[in-house]
Amino acid sequence: MAKKRIEPLTRPVNFSLRLPGSKSLTQRALLCAALAEGESIIKNPLVSEDTKLLARALSISGCEVDFKEGAFRVSGVGGGPSFSGERIFFGNNGTGSRFFLAYAALCRSGEAIIYGKPRLHERPMGPLLSALRALGARLECLEREGYLPVKVSPGDLSGGRVELSAEKSSQFVSALLLVGPYLSGGLEIEIPGEMVSTPYVELTLAVMRAFGVEVERTARGFRVSEGSYRPRLYEVEGDASSASYFLILPALMGGTVTVENLSVDSPQADTLLLRILAGIGGRVEPAGEGVRVEFSSPPRAFEANLKEAPDLFPTLCVLAVVSKGRTRIYGAPHLRYKECDRIAAMATELKKCGVRVKELPDGIEIEGGERFSGAEIETYDDHRIAMAFAVLGLKVPGMVIHNPTCVSKSFPEFWDYLEKVYSY
Repeated sequence: MAKKRIEPLTRPVNFSLRLPGSKSLTQRALLCAALAEGESIIKNPLVSEDTKLLARALSISGCEVDFKEGAFRVSGVGGGPSFSGERIFFGNNGTGSRFFLAYAALCRSGEAIIYGKPRLHERPMGPLLSALRALGARLECLEREGYLPVKVSPGDLSGGRVELSAEKSSQFVSALLLVGPYLSGGLEIEIPGEMVSTPYVELTLAVMRAFGVEVERTARGFRVSEGSYRPRLYEVEGDASSASYFLILPALMGGTVTVENLSVDSPQADTLLLRILAGIGGRVEPAGEGVRVEFSSPPRAFEANLKEAPDLFPTLCVLAVVSKGRTRIYGAPHLRYKECDRIAAMATELKKCGVRVKELPDGIEIEGGERFSGAEIETYDDHRIAMAFAVLGLKVPGMVIHNPTCVSKSFPEFWDYLEKVYSY
């Protein structure tokens, strides 16, 4: 297996960068463009393994999807995808596979099988499958009920009221919302109990609005009127998750980092990091259309509830390692259902580095500000673990990242961006 050794940085940071577009926004925009009738242009998208897999899946369904001059050009199907028996691979793309499952349930003809890597087949799909079936979809789980692979056949998908649990993933809600305008009579989603990661649903609503569909909030969920998306030019802002690895560098090394295309007011869930950095001694301020973070002294320990922003977990673990005192990161038991069990994985690999950690059912406690060292890091084929430990490797010698190419899932150019840090 390939390995990558990280060379430590021996000085404070001081640089600006412009990052690829948000993966969350790119995937939502691709779905809306695919359902619209006519051509949409999606500028500054994230072009990664996940978004390529979704774009390919959409092209199989009758859309025309091309990437030219830094943009996706999508000619949509007007709400009616069709198939001819294809097996459609989604790798480890949980978001894309859930969105596409709802989209495929609208199919007018043919069948398709949606599948992925073994880990994707372990991620729960049950609540979404149940809701789609209640609306008339024909979906057959081929190995285990409630999980991929799933065969999709033409059904009689129609609107109405449906109950949907969102305790394990808000992606179930987003998937139904995205197809809601194309259900006869519209759709009303009732959500019993709590919903995790609600900012991601807000992102879905924002993208739907950009493509011409408004969603009404109800006492217990959402109502979508029957209608259609309008094709348009849509520009994707920088990815807050990708930005997080660079925005914590001033806390690790001292100095200043500016991300030029991420607004301090962005609705992306992972901008929670900016509030955390400001609360532990950092200076966080707007910089044109971007954001600047500066640290002139070591950060303090913190508490962070990641119910709404679970993707920040590996980044915040690294931040906790250099923050003096005991940090508690909690509120995200659904991290155990990501590309790997991220809680267990981060605890295991941090211990290799000599960090004192305590694994919690929904998070982790880390004793920071103490001596630690580099180690050979197993990434579990998880892009976020690879990137988080790479950044920590700038602080101490001896960090070696196994399977570095796994970053292609969300940030293929990560290693190029990290290399530029040495030249500023």
